Amino acid sequence: MAQKPSIPKGTRDFSPVEMARRNYIFDTVKVIFQRYGFQPIETPAMENLSTLMGKYGEEGDKLLFKILNSGDFISKVPESELQERNSIRLTNRISEKGLRYDLTVPFARFVVQHRNDISFPFKRYQIQPVWRADRPQKGRYREFYQCDVDMIGSTSLLNELELVQIINDVFSVLKVNTVVKINNRKILAGIAETIGEAERIVDITVAIDKLDKIGLEKVNQELLDKGVSEKAVEKLQPILKLSGSNAEKLDQIEAVIGGSEVGSKGIEEMRTLFAYLAGFELNTEVELDLTLARGLNYYTGAIFEVKAKDVQIGSICGGGRYDDLTGIFGMPDVSGVGISFGADRIYDVMTQLELFPESTVASTKVMFVNFGAAEEAYCLPILAKLRAAKINAEIYPEPAKMKKQMTWADRKQVAFVAMAGEEEMKQEKVTLKNMKTGDQQLLSFEELINILSE
Repeated sequence: MAQKPSIPKGTRDFSPVEMARRNYIFDTVKVIFQRYGFQPIETPAMENLSTLMGKYGEEGDKLLFKILNSGDFISKVPESELQERNSIRLTNRISEKGLRYDLTVPFARFVVQHRNDISFPFKRYQIQPVWRADRPQKGRYREFYQCDVDMIGSTSLLNELELVQIINDVFSVLKVNTVVKINNRKILAGIAETIGEAERIVDITVAIDKLDKIGLEKVNQELLDKGVSEKAVEKLQPILKLSGSNAEKLDQIEAVIGGSEVGSKGIEEMRTLFAYLAGFELNTEVELDLTLARGLNYYTGAIFEVKAKDVQIGSICGGGRYDDLTGIFGMPDVSGVGISFGADRIYDVMTQLELFPESTVASTKVMFVNFGAAEEAYCLPILAKLRAAKINAEIYPEPAKMKKQMTWADRKQVAFVAMAGEEEMKQEKVTLKNMKTGDQQLLSFEELINILSE
């Protein structure tokens, strides 16, 4: 008995309709990236584990998909290590490569390797899949696409401004109502310093980044479990509950952490960014959220997270400033900032809200009905002319029953059907049927091209 086919959990197949809609997202993003002067690159699906490990924090490292070495990889492992059954140590022995977890670390590796071939500041975009060994759930997949845009080699906050503008432009075109949440890792470092737990900045940021997901009580418990003192957790509470306008929140936090040099620097950066943004009319809401931490360890300045207002699905875009990501690859002191659009979550949001234009679905503008060999010979040159005029056109591949051909065109959501029988051939014309209205017209070849080009 044949085995029922399946795909791994957390992955998906995409039908032609779904691909047309996904490409609508990719094309929208690509056009806007290019409008701001960003150039495309690509990197391999797999990277050396030495490139990936240690860049995403302890939790991120656990989610890396590792690839077994080629050949008889187990023969090179000492028997004693096999008996130990230490999965982490054993994995390091039998795996040297892994699937990329994001596009930012491979980008940093790319910059260092190609530093002599690129001009700084370097503005790049990248649209490729990434993989995470996460537990699949709604809006969370093990294989998904990211659409990244980064500027590296500049510390100017104009770059952060451009990223917010790009977010605004993308979601304005896609018609998704969004809120951009912004924070600064320097402010978070200032908070950790002020409450006397500067060395636990990573534990603190990872915990408070979960505030929306697990609630204040569980965040507090996680902080205590990580070894943060009760007194420090108590001092943290007013900061987690800040309210008011962006300016008011910055004033309140300054009153608490103003004595911290790094914290004051973060506040100054946020005030500068909000001053820039005040000069533009944005469709998206921009909110200072001091509980936003983004767990990735490499962020050092502004951090961003975008959420859809009308659908509960988590972040659909995020990123931030990283001051020395390339330093781990031997190229220190090169600052960068970037964001990543989660195409799969954006797709789910737009599907749920029915935001895709009808035009994204249909790929074929006109289908020629196949009545037989003579009609085929008549239609094929016309078909070639339509394609030369950049009109998507095809002919049914065999002279099947008319009902079958029309049903096929209808299911494929073809806009028009062209028919050429004995009468049309005599007059050197074609009958064109509008599949939506049912209207039919007898047209010359030139008239046919003009109508289908509209």
